[in-house]
Amino acid sequence: MVREPILATINVSDLRPTQITVGMREVLEKRKRWRDTPIKKGEKFLGRHMMPVILGPKQRHYVIDHHHLARALHDEGVKDVPVTVIANLAKLDVDEFWSVMDNRLWMHPYDAKGERRHYSDIPKSVTGLVDDPFRSLAGELRRQGGFAKDITPFSEFLWADFLRRRVKRKLVESDFERALEKAMQLAKSENAGYLPGWCGPAPEE
Repeated sequence: MVREPILATINVSDLRPTQITVGMREVLEKRKRWRDTPIKKGEKFLGRHMMPVILGPKQRHYVIDHHHLARALHDEGVKDVPVTVIANLAKLDVDEFWSVMDNRLWMHPYDAKGERRHYSDIPKSVTGLVDDPFRSLAGELRRQGGFAKDITPFSEFLWADFLRRRVKRKLVESDFERALEKAMQLAKSENAGYLPGWCGPAPEE
């Protein structure tokens, strides 16, 4: 028997993140698109982009995708967002909950330097999400065709870490377009061949 997903609407401020960072450049782009969207189309958009959440201890809703959108909607003054409950882990204690989240790849506790942190360092609200400019660079790289969208969890963070080791942060922050050009070259190299969605040059026959 297949269970139907549980649908609900909650205040975006009550969403609990499962990662530490986002690309704020991406958040700003999503805010702009939201402002340019008519109200009725915006309602339909939210209906198609329900926030997938895990129900955790104290019945809190932990969002496992669409962090950039959640932050953008919050910053644009949107109060309530539709969510779909993927799993109910509310009966677990906090340590066991995060252990399950980690093993199911439902969390990404890495900071803006790409270093793993304790789950207690994950913000309690989308307002606490920290900017990682390399996450913005990876997102734009994908949109420009540098790599394909992939179902691998946190695939764009894997690309962000790849770029973090090869592009200077100062360049990303001061000249994003030039950093993107360099990222595109790196994305097509065989060094990136292990990454999800890699679409580098076809091997010669």
